[in-house]
Amino acid sequence: MKLTAEEFVKKLAEVMDTELDLKLSTKLADVEDWDSLSMVSFFSFCNSTLGKKLAPEEIKSAQTVEDLFKLAGGES
Repeated sequence: MKLTAEEFVKKLAEVMDTELDLKLSTKLADVEDWDSLSMVSFFSFCNSTLGKKLAPEEIKSAQTVEDLFKLAGGES
């Protein structure tokens, strides 16, 4: 399954359970809802929905929503 950037951002907001208007340029450090639970949820989403196997270190090293999009297999 491939998601467009717009679809990914919407799905990520659901995964993070945030009301923020996320954009690809959003810095994860600025998102209060980006915590360990969100990281695990993102990990699970990538694995089960997108079929992407990611290492936890890859997710932890992401700085922006765009970094997560690229990890999930998106191309901006």
